[in-house]
Amino acid sequence: MKQQHIQHLYWRVGFGISISELDNLKSDSKSNIITSIFSKSKDVNLLQLDLSELNPIKSKNPKVLMKEMGEAAFQRLRQKGQQKVKDLNHAWIDRLSEPTSILREKMTLFWANIFVCRDNNIFHIQQYNNTLRRHALGDFSNFVKAIAKEASMSKYLNNRQNVKESPNENFARELMELFTLGVGNYTEKDIKEAARAFSGWSFKKNGDFFLRKQKHDYEEKTFFGKTGHFNGDDIIDIILEQKQCAKFICAKVYKYFVNPNVDQDRLEEITTLFYKEYNIEKLMQHIFTSDWFYNEENIGAKIKSPIELLVGIHRVVPVTFNKKKQLHYLQKMMGQVLLYPDNVSGWKGDKNWIDSNTLMFRMKLPSLLLNNAIINLEEKGAFEDSFEAYYKKEKNRNKFLNVTQKWEQFEKEYGHLKPDELRKMIVIPKIDKDTKGLISNLKVKSNKEYCIQLMSIPEYQLC
Repeated sequence: MKQQHIQHLYWRVGFGISISELDNLKSDSKSNIITSIFSKSKDVNLLQLDLSELNPIKSKNPKVLMKEMGEAAFQRLRQKGQQKVKDLNHAWIDRLSEPTSILREKMTLFWANIFVCRDNNIFHIQQYNNTLRRHALGDFSNFVKAIAKEASMSKYLNNRQNVKESPNENFARELMELFTLGVGNYTEKDIKEAARAFSGWSFKKNGDFFLRKQKHDYEEKTFFGKTGHFNGDDIIDIILEQKQCAKFICAKVYKYFVNPNVDQDRLEEITTLFYKEYNIEKLMQHIFTSDWFYNEENIGAKIKSPIELLVGIHRVVPVTFNKKKQLHYLQKMMGQVLLYPDNVSGWKGDKNWIDSNTLMFRMKLPSLLLNNAIINLEEKGAFEDSFEAYYKKEKNRNKFLNVTQKWEQFEKEYGHLKPDELRKMIVIPKIDKDTKGLISNLKVKSNKEYCIQLMSIPEYQLC
């Protein structure tokens, strides 16, 4: 298998590949490489923080707990819980940086932008994140039903307020508009009838689903031309009977894993396959084994998301944030904070990651992370303003990212490479003629310096 094709594959299933991993795979067949990727992603390694100190929040009513603890102590405990959500954000990035099952983790990140949700309850959002992880390569029908029963989703889209006396249509609407069918592929009557079917769906204090039977509408509903005493699971089954559902999901998959510009013939091909069983793993295997996946137009066709950019740099030169707050600010400044999407539509992605402000910052990021570059607070862009506000809160306003780089690991992996070999490892897409001229005239003394320069060119923004 060609080096570029292996690199392309590993940027889609993960966040790049090291030279040692690449050397081990060069002589292997495409079939064996892909089989190994899926085999390593069979196991579900849940992401779990130690939340034992917060158990009172999980088990007791807030009013009762506040009365027992006193308001000040109760508020401190709540703040710890909110901090744990940020800790989960950092732990998720660490997991993406050093995954044991790269494809499952990349799929978890993908699904987080399909089944979009936000929640400040650490117990519920951690459970939600692991539901994404657990179902990421499984049966799509079971996946949607599991998501619909999650406490975080119930809160986020107001389904807990959905009762037979006064149906709340928010979840039913977003289920069809954003999660399964897309705008214009259902009627307002379908939304109203679906909302009735989801009435009474709620959750216990620990996040487990339960049905409030007295609040559920057991009467007949008519949905997509079918009539019956439908509940929420029945509604999801009927939605999946529509081939539009398979097409909607496959279009999302194609844009994320293949190319933002969808080839309609390929979309029809994978839609037909997915519609048969709604098996996510079979869909992904088909894509990665297809010859067209490795076509020239698909290599380097994607703009890296901020998380892909951060994790991709880490995969080459491991970086530890000594102040995790700075990792959070980098996400915020580049427009992608894990666990906190912009709205229920999620991150728009692709060209929306880039504008004049973000591009300049993204191209400077390697120097900030790897070369102790100063954050110029005199430039009054949105990012500089944000960072300035942060540093005003810090006692030591040194304008640097406080990170530790493991250059010894880089030297071990990449130190022996010739400049052209290093370039091919760091930058996957074709390099523009002007950029070629720029890097050919660089005066660099080491692969370390050259690496930072390569990560600072526009082409490194692509994968």
